[in-house]
Amino acid sequence: MLRLGWFLLCTFGFLGVAQANEYPLREDGADIFGQVERIRTRYEDTLIQIARRYSLGYEELLRVNQGVDPWLPGEGTEVLIPGQRLLPPGEREGIVVNLPEHRLYYFPKPKKDEPATVLTYPVSVGKMDWRTPIGSTKIVSKQKNPSWTPPKSVHEERRRLGEPPLPSVVPPGRDNPLGAHAMRLAIPGGAYLIHGTNNPDAVGMAVTHGCLRMYPEDIATLFDRVPVGTKVTLIDEPVKMTKIDGEVWLEVHPPIDDQGRAMAVSLELFEARLDALLGESEVVINWDIALEALRDARGIPVMIGLELLPEESNQGDVVPPVNG
Repeated sequence: MLRLGWFLLCTFGFLGVAQANEYPLREDGADIFGQVERIRTRYEDTLIQIARRYSLGYEELLRVNQGVDPWLPGEGTEVLIPGQRLLPPGEREGIVVNLPEHRLYYFPKPKKDEPATVLTYPVSVGKMDWRTPIGSTKIVSKQKNPSWTPPKSVHEERRRLGEPPLPSVVPPGRDNPLGAHAMRLAIPGGAYLIHGTNNPDAVGMAVTHGCLRMYPEDIATLFDRVPVGTKVTLIDEPVKMTKIDGEVWLEVHPPIDDQGRAMAVSLELFEARLDALLGESEVVINWDIALEALRDARGIPVMIGLELLPEESNQGDVVPPVNG
């Protein structure tokens, strides 16, 4: 496989309109959708408010807007909205949750003569000793206005931290951390749920005891769309890659270690994913762009390479033209 250095300037069309959560999938099967946008803030905006407005996690938005004051960006500050994504690897079926990405994807069964779509939402995932398990499961029940029975581990954690004890059962209402909707997963060894929250500011972070927490408005939509029995696949893929019309695209999210700390993506993992994607294809890779994406892990897809045409691959070490 041939890899040469090259230079590329890639620009996006930026819009200022809040995006929806449902996107049509491309008819050619390409794994990319959405768009990156730039908006201008109002004086009263905070990044937490903007994140919720665009169905993003707070940390997800903060990561791509370093240098912007998250609490008082000020009137007219430019904020980047990371709305373009690569689809997660695997089958486009049911719900797929990519834990490093802190994001859920739902692939509803397409109706006759209508395009296939994907719905996507930010989620909070398990923290440290309460990591959300990976693997395949399904939704076994749905409940509106659920009560919450805190598990033993939560009671023990609060005692250890010196926090006031919880009741044995928390009834529905404003103090219920499950919010107004909950969907139970068939994961043994614990009560794992996809649910709402009474603390929406923390959506998109690793803060739960293993459940998947969503904005109240997002879980309300998903709750109505998802039937009991829907397949749920939980994956751990910090590096997403695909080929689109001869272009190689890369999207990187920071992996999390056993202590809940963000780590750097290893070059070995990237090269393994790249080799699996390309096989015997001959490509030219811009290693400067690829290594920057791995280092920054901003979660925005970038084009890092081009597949060589047969006549190009036979010309030896030919440096491709500069795009500028």
